[in-house]
Amino acid sequence: MRPVVFADRAAAGEALAAMMQQRKLPPPLLILGLPRGGVPVAHEIACRLDAPLDVMLVRKIGMPGQPELAMGAVAPGGIVVRDASLERMFPDIGPDFERVAAQERLELARREQVYRAGLAPLALQGKTVVLVDDGLATGATMLAAVRAARAGGAARIVVAAPVASPQAARLVGEEADELVILETPEMLFAIGEWYERFEQLDDAEVCELLARHRDARASHARGASS
Repeated sequence: MRPVVFADRAAAGEALAAMMQQRKLPPPLLILGLPRGGVPVAHEIACRLDAPLDVMLVRKIGMPGQPELAMGAVAPGGIVVRDASLERMFPDIGPDFERVAAQERLELARREQVYRAGLAPLALQGKTVVLVDDGLATGATMLAAVRAARAGGAARIVVAAPVASPQAARLVGEEADELVILETPEMLFAIGEWYERFEQLDDAEVCELLARHRDARASHARGASS
C-alpha cells in the first residue's frame, strides 16, 4: 500500500509548506509553480512562507503517440533538456523531437501572454527560488526549470514536490541546490495515483490563483504601511 495519498494539490502544498517552514531558506524568496498542476501546490507554500508567487513556464516534449512519456522539455531562454536514454533507444527520434519542441515553444509563448500579461519580466537575480510541481515522474520538465532559474541568476534553487520517482529525484538533485520531496516511491506509475482528486486545471484557474495571491500580498502591504 502507498504510505500517503494527498486529498488534492492544495493539501499536498500544505504538507510541503510545513516541511519547508522547518528549513532556513535565505531571503529574498520567490515561489514559482510549474503550470498548470504545480501552481495550486506552490500557492499553499507561498502563503505559508509569506513569499511572492509566480510561474516558471516549462513544457514537456512528449513522445509521438505517447505524449505522457517525456522525450525532454523546453523552458524560456533557449533551455532544452533531452532524454539521452530515449535517444539511444530510438536513434531516429531527432526530427520528431525538433517538431514537438517547436510546438511546445509556441505554447510557452502563449502561456507567457496569458499568465504574466501586464507584469514585469520575471526577476530571479540573487533570489532563493523555490520551484514547485505536483509531482516528478521523469524529472525532465523540472530539470529544464532548474536550468532556466540558474540562467536567470537565482542565488539558490530549491525543488519542492509532494512525490517523485527516485530517478527523477536523482536527476533533478544533481543540479538543484536542495530537494524537498515528501515521498519517493520505488515504483511511480502516474502522479495522479497519489491524489484523491487530480482534476486538470485550465488557464483561468491558474490566473485566478496567481491574481488572488498578488492581491492578498498587496492588501497586506497596504495594511502594514497604514
